[in-house]
Amino acid sequence: MEKEFIILYLVFINVLSFVIFAVDKNRAKKNLWRISEAMLLFLAFIGGALGAFLSMLIFRHKTQKLKFTLLVPLFLIIHIFLAFFAIRGGYFS
Repeated sequence: MEKEFIILYLVFINVLSFVIFAVDKNRAKKNLWRISEAMLLFLAFIGGALGAFLSMLIFRHKTQKLKFTLLVPLFLIIHIFLAFFAIRGGYFS
């Protein structure tokens, strides 16, 4: 049950992160109210780094901001390591 919940959470947060980055890019093009950088980074931090990273690449959004080009990949690496050690350590057995 825990394993399925974690997988479902990660799918949800990454899709949400991807969509929120895309929405922010669209709003930037139209000079509309923007989603805060803190919120975008928070979504990446809490598990949505893959979605954020893919959205940054596909929509070329926030790729000129140093904190995004450093933190989002760093969060993604951390998430990959956590998943690796959780699986390797038998957490999901």
